[in-house]
Amino acid sequence: MEATHVDGGFRAPVFDAQHTFRAIMDAIAQPGTVQPIEAETVPPAPLSPTTAAVALALCDHDTPVWLDPPLRASGVVANWLGFHTLAPLAHTPAEAHFAIVSEPAKLIALDNFAQGTQEYPDRSATIILQVESLEDGTPLMLKGPGIERDAHLAPTSMPRLFVDQWRQNNARFPRGVDIVLAAPGAVACLPRTTRVSLAEV
Repeated sequence: MEATHVDGGFRAPVFDAQHTFRAIMDAIAQPGTVQPIEAETVPPAPLSPTTAAVALALCDHDTPVWLDPPLRASGVVANWLGFHTLAPLAHTPAEAHFAIVSEPAKLIALDNFAQGTQEYPDRSATIILQVESLEDGTPLMLKGPGIERDAHLAPTSMPRLFVDQWRQNNARFPRGVDIVLAAPGAVACLPRTTRVSLAEV
C-alpha cells in the first residue's frame, strides 16, 4: 500500500477523535454556533483537513460512506478513508449513513439520500459539506430547538436552492437528513429540526 493511503490521520487517535466528536455534538446541540476543530490531519486532496477530521470521528465499519464525484475520482481518498475508518463505500446516496461532499454547490438533491423511516428516523444520512467559510457566503437565519432566538451563518457555497430544499427536509420530520458544515478549522451543524431562511441584510 502506498504511503499516501495511510499517512495523515489523527496524531493522537483517541484524544483527537474524542475532541472532534465533542465539537460536532456541541454544534448539533446548538445549531448555528461555530465550534473549533483543533485536531490536525493531512488527508489527500481534494479532502480538506477539517472534513477529514469529521469523517475520522464519525465513520466506522458499520457506516457506509458516499463520496461526491471529485472525491470518488481520487482513488487515494477512498483508500485513505477506508484505512483510517474501515467504513465501506456506499454505491448510492440512499445506501449511505454519511455522505462527504467536496463541492456542495454541485450536490444532488437532498431527497436522494437516506431519509430514515417514521419508526427509525435515525436510519437517515448525515451529509458532511466541505465549505470554504462559514461567514462569507449567502447569509442564513436559523431558528428551532437549541437556538434561543435565532442564529446566523453564511456558508460558502451551498447546494442549489438550498433554502427550499431544507424546508422540504423540515417537512419530512422525523425523517430527513442532517448536515455538518466543515470549514477550515471549524464546524457548524444543521439538524433536521432547524429552520433555515435567507437573512435580511
